[in-house]
Amino acid sequence: MPVKRFTVLDLINIDLKEHNSLNLHCAGGRKGLSREITVPELNRPGLALSGFYDSFAYRRIQILGRGEVSYLQKLSDEGKIDTIRQMFSYTIPCCIVTHNLCPDAGFFEEAENAQCPVLQTDLETSEFIARLMRILADIFAPQKSIHGVLVEVYGVGILILGDSGVGKSETALELIERGHRLVADDVVDIRNVSGNILLGAGANRIIGHHMEIRGLGIINITHLYGVGAIRDRKQIQLVVALEAWDPQKVYDRLGIEDKVMDILGINVPMLEIPVKPGRNIPIIIEAAAMNERLKKMGYNSAKEFNQNVLKWIESNKARSVYFGQEDII
Repeated sequence: MPVKRFTVLDLINIDLKEHNSLNLHCAGGRKGLSREITVPELNRPGLALSGFYDSFAYRRIQILGRGEVSYLQKLSDEGKIDTIRQMFSYTIPCCIVTHNLCPDAGFFEEAENAQCPVLQTDLETSEFIARLMRILADIFAPQKSIHGVLVEVYGVGILILGDSGVGKSETALELIERGHRLVADDVVDIRNVSGNILLGAGANRIIGHHMEIRGLGIINITHLYGVGAIRDRKQIQLVVALEAWDPQKVYDRLGIEDKVMDILGINVPMLEIPVKPGRNIPIIIEAAAMNERLKKMGYNSAKEFNQNVLKWIESNKARSVYFGQEDII
C-alpha cells in the first residue's frame, strides 16, 4: 500500500514526462478530486453500463474508451439515464475518458451530482492503460527505507550497508571519483516493483544527491562531478555489507556459497567485506560488480575454480597410484 494518501488530484499532478506522461486534465466533477485511489487496478465498465452490477469493481479507476462512450451516447439517445445514475451511486475514485472523447451532457450531470471526477486524456486506450498500470504499480509497491548508500558500478546497482562510521560514504565518493554514479546517500527508499524487482532511490529528491563526509561536511555531487555522476533511481542487484575487521571471524575466501539478503521478499546477492587499513574497498566493489555481471551471464569464477581443483586432485591421485606400483614385468 502507498506510504501516504494518494488522491485523484495527485494522479493529475504527478510529474511524468515523455513516454510516461498521462496527459490528464479534469473535465468534470472537480469537487471529487480529493477522492482517494486505494486499488492499483483498472476497470472498463461495459457490463455495468449495460445494467449488470454484480461484482462491479467500483473501487478501481474506470476507463472509458470509444466503445463505452458510444454506448453512453446510445443510452442517452434512448433516455436510459438510470443505468448511468446507478453506476455513479457507487463510490468510484474517478472516470477517465481516452482519445479526448467527450461523453454527452447527461453523463457529466450525473458525475457532478455524485461528485465523481471525470478526467480526459488524448492517449489511445491501450497505451494509456499500459502507462497508468506502470505508474500505479510503482506507487502502490511495497516499500521500506534502509540506512545505506546506493551506487551504480559498471551498470550494477549496489547497496552499501554498514555501521555508522565504517566508511560507506567515503567508499561511494571514491567510486564516483572513478567514474561511477551515486543514486542515494544515507537513506535509501526501496520499492518492490512487479514482485521481482527492487528499485532504490533517495528518500528526498531535493537533497538526495548530497553526501555527508566526516571532516568535510555536506557536498553536492551534481555540482562537483556533474550530472553524469548521478541518477535518480536504480535496481538493486547486489548488497555489500561493510564491517570492521574481526580477527576472530572466519571470512569467506572462495565465494562458493552464495549469501543473500531478504529485502521486501526478494533475495539479493550479498557480500560481507571486512574493512581495515590497507584494504582498497572501492576496487573490491568494482571487482564484485564485474563478477556479478559474469554470474548473470552464467559464469561463476569460484565454482569453476573449485571444479578445476577437484580435477587436479583426482588426476594427481591417479598418477601417484600408477607410479607407486612396482614394475612386475
